[in-house]
Amino acid sequence: MGAGHPEGPDRLSAIEDRLLISGVGDALDRREAPAAAIADLELAHGRMHVAALRGLTDSLREEIAAGGPQYAQIDPDTALNVHTWDAALRAAGAALAATDAVLAGELENAFCAIRPPGHHACRDQAMGFCFLNNVAIAARYALERHGLKRVAIVDFDVHHGNGTEDIVAGDQRVLMVSFFQHPFYPEGGSRSHASNLVNLPVPAYTKGPQVRELIETYWLPRLEAYKPEMIFISAGFDAHRLDDMGQMGLVEADYAWITERIKAVAQRHSQGRIVSCLEGGYNLDALALSVEAHIRVLADL
Repeated sequence: MGAGHPEGPDRLSAIEDRLLISGVGDALDRREAPAAAIADLELAHGRMHVAALRGLTDSLREEIAAGGPQYAQIDPDTALNVHTWDAALRAAGAALAATDAVLAGELENAFCAIRPPGHHACRDQAMGFCFLNNVAIAARYALERHGLKRVAIVDFDVHHGNGTEDIVAGDQRVLMVSFFQHPFYPEGGSRSHASNLVNLPVPAYTKGPQVRELIETYWLPRLEAYKPEMIFISAGFDAHRLDDMGQMGLVEADYAWITERIKAVAQRHSQGRIVSCLEGGYNLDALALSVEAHIRVLADL
């Protein structure tokens, strides 16, 4: 999105370096992300939104050839270049390929190290560094293409997953649980009171013990009662105490604890099936260490 933007390629490099240094990467089944099919994107997004992103990419390519700018600005925080569409297709494609592999029994669970992130992407709007809603697309794909009846989405990013809420609110085949700093971006936080949403606003400077208590009190009973056949995670690590994109106080041990609780639900009700997709996390050291903690739990390392 341009030099100095927090959502940059060094995020994935930091994760890759940490997995290499720690040895965790050696234990993983690593796969290249394919591009998602347009028809699968339209399970969660309007046809015009998908067409507009493709069209904007084509227009930008023509403008660059004529000496124009390198970026098209979606909103003050979000810019698109000629490679963004391909990257977004592969980010969504990673979530779909992971869903296929987990449901086929090839993998028990999967973590998708992808960018751009997705949980702010609404059905018909790109925003907040997000173009396509990777987790919402994958959840709908599991329902529509694989015939599952109930899936859950867990979002622990510091920002509310307004795009995911926009797409799944009222769809009783999906239970969405989240916490998020509030008031904060996006303005208004959770706007829906649909019965399939458990979205918990918390004030700035909330630390791990308070978050754990909220999860025990509100998330876990709903997840246990719902008995999802598969769980999707919007894995944002910007609620870490070192991440200045937010003002919350989580640490790596909190992300490991959250992952353990989600995994326990999945083992009881979902045959262990989890697909986790990277969302936020902008302090590179905190991001890398938190992803390592998350993956260690998922992979039993």
